Amino acid sequence: MIGFGAGYVLGAKAGRQRYEQIASAADKVWNSPSVAKQRHEVQHFVETKGPKLVESAKESASDAMDKVGKVGKRRHSRDLDIPKDV
Repeated sequence: MIGFGAGYVLGAKAGRQRYEQIASAADKVWNSPSVAKQRHEVQHFVETKGPKLVESAKESASDAMDKVGKVGKRRHSRDLDIPKDV
């Protein structure tokens, strides 16, 4: 049991050190000038084009719902047709 506890502590310490290495490397990449520039460009695109894209998506969804509704009404009305020989 003591060996298990010692292994756990040493493994956790080694795991934490590796985590710190990975986190440090990721932080360096995230804050590098080239990545920062790309982040800024994406943010600018989203801020300027985002509202237009949302509006376009809403219009497309509304058009699609209108088409589905029209098809559904036609099918429903055909289902209600009573044959003349009844």
